[in-house]
Amino acid sequence: MQRRRVKPPPPDTAVRIHLIAVGNKMPKWVEQGYQEYTKRLGAECRLVLHEVAAAKRVKNALVERMKEEEGGRMLAAIPARAHVVALDLSGKTWSTAQLADQLANWMPAGSDVALLVGGPDGLADACLQRADQRWCLSPLTFPHPLVRVILAEQLYRAWSFYRNHPYHR
Repeated sequence: MQRRRVKPPPPDTAVRIHLIAVGNKMPKWVEQGYQEYTKRLGAECRLVLHEVAAAKRVKNALVERMKEEEGGRMLAAIPARAHVVALDLSGKTWSTAQLADQLANWMPAGSDVALLVGGPDGLADACLQRADQRWCLSPLTFPHPLVRVILAEQLYRAWSFYRNHPYHR
């Protein structure tokens, strides 16, 4: 990847990125991996996890009803006036440089960003409608616990790219 100079933001700009994800009681390795990358982010870029309880999966349960239930809890967790990004297969894929550009746009805006990660059946329609952007992390299917670690690492990588730190290479 070719290194490019990005104009650093003013020192007083900061963004809080809220990772709103369905599921709790993650394995220890997920928590450790997630925490490793969140602690590396500078004070100007905070990553905050909001775990939303998954709907109970029972035989003969309606998938749409479960998604709506999870979606309602996710929408309630979005901070007021946040820029919402839904992780969805219909979204755009971003390279590291493009994610760094997104971060560069989010940081000076001064508002919170909410990343929505749905449960096993995806995001509720209400979450997709609320989204200001849609991001396809990958066309591959990942286990939901692993998505948290990948997101934290990719945000750190984009932040280091943005800050011209050598980690991103």
